[in-house]
Parts: sequence; structure tokens; C-alpha cells
Amino acid sequence: MFNIGDKIVYPMHGAGEIVAIEEREILGDVHKYYIMRLPINDLKVMVPVKNAKEIGVRDISDADTMEKVLKALSSEEEVSMPKNWNRRYRYNLDKIKSGDLMEIADVVRSLESLDREKSLSTGERKILNEAKQIIVSEMVLVFEKNVEEVTKLIDDAIFG
Repeated sequence: MFNIGDKIVYPMHGAGEIVAIEEREILGDVHKYYIMRLPINDLKVMVPVKNAKEIGVRDISDADTMEKVLKALSSEEEVSMPKNWNRRYRYNLDKIKSGDLMEIADVVRSLESLDREKSLSTGERKILNEAKQIIVSEMVLVFEKNVEEVTKLIDDAIFG
């Protein structure tokens, strides 16, 4: 169980801080929720306490892990992805859903590389932006920097 003030990651949404734990009645049942504030756009998200573990909620990473993510983003190593855009979309979406930062970094790096070769489809551009946002939200909390500073760090890693 997490507490108010804990910094956690909610897969597909990113990292944030628990600002409250509230009970809400939904369809006649009362459930407890973590109220999480994300650093990007000051968004608030309700995370059900009872199945937080099953959906992959975890503590934020440490600075060493974030440095590895930056290194992965700057890697020249080619990532193999399906050629068909539809399969590639599902493949990348599954990587993001895993909540694994290194997998998400691979998605960002490979889609940025593909975007330099040819323009991404709207769906792939959306996935790229979501993946970047997940990394940015966690780095903001780990490095205690603002969104603009972290975005620059990530762009510098990707584009050199």
C-alpha cells in the first residue's frame, strides 16, 4: 500500500505523486482510490487501491535507472520492429503497457528513428508522444527538474 506523498508510476499515464487517498462510491460499491497528481499538465488521476499491483503501479525509479534510459535513447543500435504499421502499432503499445522504462525508451528511440526516415502515421505519432510523456513525467520527479528541462535532456539524448 502506498501513502500520501509517495511518488509512483501508473502504466500508460506516467509518474506522479499521491496527493490523497479517498473513498468513492461507484455503482453502489465503495472503493478506495489513490488520487495521483501528474507533473505534466497538472493532471489528476484516480488509481483503484485494490488492484494497483495488478495494473502495474510501482515506485518511481532511481537516478541510475534514468541515466540508463537516457543512454538507451541515445543508442545508435537498431531496434527491430514489425514492418507493417498496424503490427508495429500493437507491438509498441504492448511495450508501453508493460510499464518497463527501457521498453518505453526503445519505443521512443525506434519511432523517432522511423520518423526521420518517413513521416509517422497519426496513431504512431500519438504513441510516440505518450511514450515520451511517460518518461518525462518520471524523470521530472526523479531529477527534480521541470518539464522543459527534462524534455530538453531527452531530446538531446535522442538527437545528439
